[in-house]
Parts: sequence; C-alpha cells; structure tokens
Amino acid sequence: MRSISAREANQSFSRVLSEAENGDTVVITRRGRPVAVIGPYSARLSQEREQAIERLVELMRVGLPLGGRRFSRDEMHER
Repeated sequence: MRSISAREANQSFSRVLSEAENGDTVVITRRGRPVAVIGPYSARLSQEREQAIERLVELMRVGLPLGGRRFSRDEMHER
C-alpha cells in the first residue's frame, strides 16, 4: 500500500485507478494525513463481515433491554 498526496492523485487519477484495478491499494493524503483509500472492488463480503451483519440484524430483531416499559406505535405518536 502506498500513499500519495491529493494533488498527485488528482493529476494522475487514471494511473491510480489502474493500480486499484490491478489489486493495489493507494492511500490519498491531504497535508500528510490520510483521508481516503482507493483499492480494488470486492463484490463478495468476507465471511467475518457477513457474520457481523447477521449478528446486528438479529440484535435489531430482538432489541436491547433498556429497562423501560414497552409501548405501542400509537402511544409513541400521541401528543
């Protein structure tokens, strides 16, 4: 992984894009601080990421116990 300045990335974007297409990852910096990453596209999620998404969806389905009482949608929108 290499770093280039935003100015260099702007001036040679097609080269940076070609590098990403070939599997390289390029970090774009502004004033020496990393601000973006350009890398190869991966349509398939990693197994670890898929499992994390499944855990979050299940957590949203079940909900978190916050100690309050349950209320209906109508109660929530009463004024």
